[in-house]
Amino acid sequence: MQPLPATTPVPPARRLRPVLRWALAVAVLGAGLAAAPPASAAASPYQRGPDPTVSSIEASRGAFAIAQSTVAASGVTGFGGGTVYYPTSTAEGTFGAVAISPGFTATQSSVSWLGPRLASQGFVVITIDTLSRYDQPASRGTQLLAALDYLTNTSSVRTRIDRGRLAVMGHSMGGGGSLSAANTRPQLQAAIPLTGWHTVKNWSGVRVPTLVLGAENDSVAPVASHSEPFYTSLPSTLDKAYLELNNASHSAPTSTNVTVAKYSISWLKRFVDDDTRYEQFLCPAPQASSAIQEYRDTCPHS
Repeated sequence: MQPLPATTPVPPARRLRPVLRWALAVAVLGAGLAAAPPASAAASPYQRGPDPTVSSIEASRGAFAIAQSTVAASGVTGFGGGTVYYPTSTAEGTFGAVAISPGFTATQSSVSWLGPRLASQGFVVITIDTLSRYDQPASRGTQLLAALDYLTNTSSVRTRIDRGRLAVMGHSMGGGGSLSAANTRPQLQAAIPLTGWHTVKNWSGVRVPTLVLGAENDSVAPVASHSEPFYTSLPSTLDKAYLELNNASHSAPTSTNVTVAKYSISWLKRFVDDDTRYEQFLCPAPQASSAIQEYRDTCPHS
C-alpha cells in the first residue's frame, strides 16, 4: 500500500480569512439594514385615480369618464328626486358617494355644477331636489340621508358604491341640512356645508370630519352668525376646517368656483377615500390669498 501523501498545514491566518470575510459580510448587511429607510405606509385601499396635483384638483374634470341618470321624484321616497353622476368604469373598485342639497327655494340646478366635477374625481354623486322648495334645514338633512339610502340600496348604481364611505354637502339651508345629517348619522365620512344657514349654532355633537365654507360678504348667512359659530362649536378633537371665501357672496357656491371645488375634492378624498395624497392641500393650512379670506384647521389630520 502506498503511503498517503502528507497534507500541507494551512497557516492560521489563511484559515481565518473565510471566517473574517463571512463576519464582514454579515456586519455590512446588518449595517445596511439598519440604515435602510422604513417601508412607506400602505396606500389606502380606497385610493382612486392618479397622484393629485394643484392643476388636477383645480381642473373642471378629473381622470374618470362619467355618465349621469335622472331620478324621478315619483320613483323615490324621502326626497324629491335628482340627478346621479358616476364614473363609468369600476376597474379601480367601488366609490364613495356624496349627496348634495340646494338651498331655500332653489332646485338642484343651483348645485348641479358640483355633480360632474366631483364624479370625475372618483365619486358617485347625487344632486337632489327637495320635497318642497321651502323645506327647513333639518328636513333637508333628513332628505340627504334618504338620498344616500336610495343610492346604496335601490339605485341602478348601487353596486358601484362602498356603503361605508358616504358624505353630505349642501348650499345655504342645504348646508345647514348637511350639519343636521352629520349630527344624525355619525357613520358618515365627511360633511361640507357651503355658506350654510341654520338656526342651530351649536354642533358639538358632530363626529363627522367637517369642512365649513363661508363667504366674506354673505348677507344671507353672515359668517359671524353662521359659518364661524358652526365651526367653533364643532369639537376641537374633530378633523375640521373653516374656509372663508374672499370678497364672495352667499351665492358663490352655486356656480363654478375653483376654490370651492379644489378644497371640497381634497376634503372628500382625504376623509371618504382615506387618501393621504390629498393631505398636502389641507395641511399645512392654506394661506390667505385673493381667493381665501381666512382658513382655520385642526391640522395635522394624519
